[in-house]
Amino acid sequence: MEETPKFKMGYQLFSVHDDMVKDTLDTLRALKEMGYEDFEIYGFDDQAVSYYGIPATDFRAMLDDLNLTVTSGHYGFSPILMASDDERKRFVDQCISGARVLGAPYITWPWLDPEYRNIESYKILVDRLNLIGEQITAAGLGFAYHNHGFEFEDHNGENGYDLIMRGTESDLVKLQIDMYWVMHSARRTPKELIAEQPGRFVMWHIKDMDKITRDYTELGNGSIDYVEILPDPELAGLEYYYLEQGGNFTHNALRSAADSAAFFQANLQRFL
Repeated sequence: MEETPKFKMGYQLFSVHDDMVKDTLDTLRALKEMGYEDFEIYGFDDQAVSYYGIPATDFRAMLDDLNLTVTSGHYGFSPILMASDDERKRFVDQCISGARVLGAPYITWPWLDPEYRNIESYKILVDRLNLIGEQITAAGLGFAYHNHGFEFEDHNGENGYDLIMRGTESDLVKLQIDMYWVMHSARRTPKELIAEQPGRFVMWHIKDMDKITRDYTELGNGSIDYVEILPDPELAGLEYYYLEQGGNFTHNALRSAADSAAFFQANLQRFL
């Protein structure tokens, strides 16, 4: 008898964004058929409190009807990095409202615009992350920062990710580690990063790297040996993980989601 996985197999919906906009319900049904049970949302409209043009309450009803969950969302924080306190608080309140409707325990900062990828801006970011984390934590939810590759770029001996790890409060700002970008751009492995701050890496993004171009590719088609590099989920503090492929699909986005699911279930799910 096979052991039931501890964690639901999740998917980051940015990977199928066009499909979600075109036909939300059919896309969710297709992903469920592949074995996905949990999602990280992308595409929040803070003015309408909606996802993919669908009011958050209606989107939640869709999920409930399919017995699916959303446990995190990538929200558009970068434009408010330099906003006033009132503007920032209003935006965060809207994100909290959207997340609460979906029953999602986490809100995630996913991106930093290119003009802010310098040490002075990273120091401002650290302050803002702590403030946002305080506001979201007070609302009973969790807050996390998602890395790409640019945080690991060297700036005269410093880099943004180290500033974020050292400068943010671990009880207010959790970390969502993107394994692809760590393997692509960092000088440390996921295991080494997690060993520095155990218990803080509550969410993982798992995607593969093309062997030639280093672009995204379907799990199992690329160069990342996940059997070797996957950290200990208990040491990391893992709560949720999401497979992902942000582009460079061999056929189309949904076919790639299916291929990655099949490879993960056959080769990696036993570790999680």
